[in-house]
Amino acid sequence: MELNQRQEKILKIVKQHGPITGSKIAEQLSLTRATLRPDLAILTMSGYLDARPRVGYFYTGKESEEVMTSKIRNILVSEVQSVPILIKEDTSIYEAVVKMFLEDVGTLYAIDNNKALAGVISRKDLLRGTMGGNDIEKTPVSVIMTRKPNITICYPNDLLIYAANQLIEKQIDSLPVVEERDGIDQVIGRVTKTTITRVFVNLME
Repeated sequence: MELNQRQEKILKIVKQHGPITGSKIAEQLSLTRATLRPDLAILTMSGYLDARPRVGYFYTGKESEEVMTSKIRNILVSEVQSVPILIKEDTSIYEAVVKMFLEDVGTLYAIDNNKALAGVISRKDLLRGTMGGNDIEKTPVSVIMTRKPNITICYPNDLLIYAANQLIEKQIDSLPVVEERDGIDQVIGRVTKTTITRVFVNLME
C-alpha cells in the first residue's frame, strides 16, 4: 500500500516521538484531530501503527513489505473463495463442455446423488474425452474425471497461502473448497489461480 504525504509525515512523527496521542500529532501538523482521524485509522488497520488507550500511537516497526507479508499469511480460504460450478457425475461430456464454455471456467466439480464430491473435470479431461472416439453425448464425465484419492482439496479455514502452494505443487488450476456435512464432503467453493492473482492485486492497490 502506498501512503500519501500526510500519512508519511504522521509515521515519521510517531517514529520519533511515540507513543504519542492523536492530539499531539495533530498539533505538530497544525491540523485538527478530526482531520487526522481517517489517516490514523488507515495506518493502524494497515499495521504500521498500533494504539493503546490513554497512551497513544506507537510505531510497530513493520515496513510496507512486512505488512503485506503479514496480511497475505493471515488470509483464509473462506474470505476469498468463489462459487463452484457443479455438475452431476452422470452428465455427458458434451453437456460438460457446454457448461464449461457458458460459465467461462477451467474446472468443473462432479457430485454424486448425495451431493458429495465425486470428481474433478479439467479442460484437459474434456479434450481427452472428445478425442478418444467416445460418443460425447452419451458418455458420462465419470469416465474421464479425476477421482478420489487423487483429488486435492482445501477447507474454508485453511490459509490461502496453503491453497496457493497446493496449486503450484500439484500443477493444477483449481481447488474445490469442501465442508464435511453428514459425513460427506460437500463442495462449497473454489480457489483458482485467478483467485490468488486477484488477492495480490487488491493488496497492492
